Amino acid sequence: SLDGQNPEPNSQHGLTLSDCGDGSYSETEPMLPKGSLSGEEADEEEEEDDEEKQGSDARNMPKESPWAMALQILVPFLLAGFGTVSAGMVLDIVQHWEAFRYITEIFILVPALLGLKGNLEMTLASRLSTAVNVGKMDSPIEKWNLIIGNLALKQVQATVVGFLAAVAAVVLGWIPEGKFQMSHAVLLCSSSVATAFIASLLQGIIMVGVIVGSKKTGINPDNVATPIAASFGDLITLAILAWISQGLYNCLDSYSYVSTLVCAFFLCLTPLWIVISSKHPASRTLLYSGWEPVITAMVISSIGGLILDKTVSDPNLAGIVVYTPVINGIGGNLVAIQSSRISTHLHFHSAPGEVPEEAKGCYYPCRTFSNHRSAQVLLLLVIPGHLIFLYTIHLMKSGHTTLTPIFMAVYLAAALLQVLLLLCIADWMVHSIWRSGKDPDSFSIPYLTALGDLLGTALLALSFHFLWLIGDQDSDVGD
Repeated sequence: SLDGQNPEPNSQHGLTLSDCGDGSYSETEPMLPKGSLSGEEADEEEEEDDEEKQGSDARNMPKESPWAMALQILVPFLLAGFGTVSAGMVLDIVQHWEAFRYITEIFILVPALLGLKGNLEMTLASRLSTAVNVGKMDSPIEKWNLIIGNLALKQVQATVVGFLAAVAAVVLGWIPEGKFQMSHAVLLCSSSVATAFIASLLQGIIMVGVIVGSKKTGINPDNVATPIAASFGDLITLAILAWISQGLYNCLDSYSYVSTLVCAFFLCLTPLWIVISSKHPASRTLLYSGWEPVITAMVISSIGGLILDKTVSDPNLAGIVVYTPVINGIGGNLVAIQSSRISTHLHFHSAPGEVPEEAKGCYYPCRTFSNHRSAQVLLLLVIPGHLIFLYTIHLMKSGHTTLTPIFMAVYLAAALLQVLLLLCIADWMVHSIWRSGKDPDSFSIPYLTALGDLLGTALLALSFHFLWLIGDQDSDVGD
């Protein structure tokens, strides 16, 4: 939840952030249109204000037909898909640059840094989407307090995660082999921190514009914000990473101190962002409690990066590079939409720690698709979406892999399995997080997009290995 302390039970409006002072801020406060009610208070109020509450719900959460939902999701989904295709083609090109050839551990950074859009941008989009849907951004002062606090928080998280991703790359890439070069390690750290910081700032500004624009045009931001958060995210992040790492690599011999200065500069800005974000109750709590999902997600994505690094090193499987951002990005985008929608539904209809009747009892996969029509719509988008993106890569003469029927069948099977697993995990995870009293907007998407990276990279590597074993391979793979 993004608001301040719980309002009084009979209050019709939440407190502004400036009213919250330094009092305890509850991460678990549901962002209900009339404030937070739970337990006996909710029961008492329910009978008195049932009609008024229903009217409020109807205004804030209009019913969506499957067609309307699909149309709202389709455009940003395709836009995000073409963004991941562009990122794949960029990665396909830069893998031959000197920095990537001589410091292959940069590939370990790729899923972790691309995963920042799931850790930070999509989480921001989900939180602000929920705030818009329940009317917490109607007041200009409240709106800009939420935006500034969350952007500052995001810069702190981006810097720290970028640094930790570089440490993970060093540990996973060099320690097992028993070799270590300090200059290369500093270069990795500088490239990672600078890329995370700059990309996060650019995407955060874009994201705020999308949320505010969605509110003004009457579009449900839950359907469009998270895919648009990823549309240019992969491309921007990869381009910045390639440019910075190659530039620093060129400076290694003659200006070896440049990498150290770059890393120190961005790390020294961190206290400034901490001060700004700590002044806003909405972001102050997350500044202390929001690290677990972000750092865990980074570690999971780094394991996916290790798989990518080992796969790219095999000449027989080098064609995997161009498809990795695509399958990871699409899976992450779709599951983020589902997570954001379930979270908004829970904020409206349940108190923290309590789940709707249909979500009680033991979880079973069929529940995901029987209770959530959005899950059916999202799953139906997988195959046609990937066919469009595969054909686009083919038209751009990228990827080094011929689109044979067997290749397309194996690739689409991997993509479908990835999204199917992610949607089921999302249903279970979001309800579990809500049941534990935490806000799924802040906790679920980092885990889900990181799992999307890991599942996507692993399934894609298995697919390419399977294709190589059965002889469906091309003479130009890896060229």
